[in-house]
Amino acid sequence: MGFLKSDKGDHDKHDGGDRRIPARRNSGRSKYSWLPGVLLGIVFLGIGAAQGQFGVICRKAVMICLECIGIG
Repeated sequence: MGFLKSDKGDHDKHDGGDRRIPARRNSGRSKYSWLPGVLLGIVFLGIGAAQGQFGVICRKAVMICLECIGIG
């Protein structure tokens, strides 16, 4: 079991100043457990773009920006 030294500057004189904390474990998760979420997001972005939602969102964003600066 791996241990890391504590980053605390002031050590207790009772224990000789050698405090150790357990190293953080991965708790059984894979290194790439985030990948399905990213791929699903890309799929949903593609579906929205295929339905023409990209243009709608861009038009709304431009109108909001123009309203904020007082042109629209």
